[in-house]
Amino acid sequence: MLRPTYLSRAFFAAAILFVIAGSASGQAANGSAKLEAITIEGSARYKSDQIAAAIGMKPGMSVDRDALQGGADKLSALGLFNSVTYKFASSPAGVRVTYTVADAPAGPVIFDNFPWVTDEDIVASVRASGALFDGTAPAHGTNLDSISTAIQQFLDTRSIHARVSHTLVADPATGQQVQQFRADDVTLTINSVTFSDELAAKDAGLSDRVPDLVGKPYSRSLIELFIFEQVRPLYLGRGYLRAQFAPPVAKLAAGTANPLDAKLDVTIPIVPGMRYTWAGIQWTGNSGIHNDELNHAVELKPGDPLDANRLTQFTQHVEDLYHQRGYLDCKLDLQPHFDDKAGSASYSVSVTEGPQYHMAKLVLTGLSPEGERRIRKAWSIPEGAVFDESVYQEFIDHGIKAAFAGLPVHYEKTGHFLEQDAGALKVDVLLDFQ
Repeated sequence: MLRPTYLSRAFFAAAILFVIAGSASGQAANGSAKLEAITIEGSARYKSDQIAAAIGMKPGMSVDRDALQGGADKLSALGLFNSVTYKFASSPAGVRVTYTVADAPAGPVIFDNFPWVTDEDIVASVRASGALFDGTAPAHGTNLDSISTAIQQFLDTRSIHARVSHTLVADPATGQQVQQFRADDVTLTINSVTFSDELAAKDAGLSDRVPDLVGKPYSRSLIELFIFEQVRPLYLGRGYLRAQFAPPVAKLAAGTANPLDAKLDVTIPIVPGMRYTWAGIQWTGNSGIHNDELNHAVELKPGDPLDANRLTQFTQHVEDLYHQRGYLDCKLDLQPHFDDKAGSASYSVSVTEGPQYHMAKLVLTGLSPEGERRIRKAWSIPEGAVFDESVYQEFIDHGIKAAFAGLPVHYEKTGHFLEQDAGALKVDVLLDFQ
């Protein structure tokens, strides 16, 4: 993160003395001056008056050099801004200060275990508290503490007395970092899990996995991971490519006396949407492998039920084909195209093949002379030939062991690494035996 920069204290002190000496109306007995105006510019997320209120500065208050510097320090500590600078000017009425900030990256939030209230209620309460909150949160900073405090105070109004904390976690579906707020010092247990849609409710395989949740501490993150790993593949495998999974709904089980020590009945809302069939695929950007061979890898015909889970498998298969031909940096970008009238979906695939690599050197370390002789004899990609990653992987998995057959020496570990030279379009294979 960029380090905030400030005006020098010596220059600031001189300016404050100038204000005091030149303006009797702005002078205060303790050597401070009245803050005539404060402006905070540069943020696309928050207004100037919102930010000023969050750091406790407003026109009419008395300021000195430490107060204005403290304002900059507080802005920096919020975690919302990558940089903070400021300038000021004197007037007969006091001091006008302008802080210039640059928004720092912010990510989504999740309210993990608050079954007593809705997300909408939490968001409204945080915004009403004066904490800076637009639905996202920074990775760190005092603003996170302000949000936690606002949630905690809102819960207090509902006679739910729990400490609220925040933690940066990875979203199970995207891997994106999200800021998780949760209630601590509570005992909330999942009592039951039901599904709003018949397909999930009647699926035997899914029913077998529900016990993975029952009896566990209630956590929306845990349930959403279950949805991503267990429920979503069921729908994608049946052609429901646009199935929507709303946040789980938790209710206190019947007979609950203490809301902080409770069992919860959880419902997972599902809108399956339309079921699609396969309508074909189009390739762009490919020259190393012909369309016919790529189409053969898909193994689907128009009109076939669309098992979207197989798309991941075929994508891996196509990448493997390219890696076998030396295109180690190949990338595929799949984009679906839906025809709701026909109930079908086609895909366009943009192929970025990258350069084709050739075999350079086989670099061996940690071997005896006999061991090295055997490994070099067993290695089958000659120098200068197109590098086939499948040959390399097979050699790691089985070829090394076969080459050492009959040797009394055994190597416990084998480190392996490919060193690519994009300029020379060559790749070295490095094997370290221990």
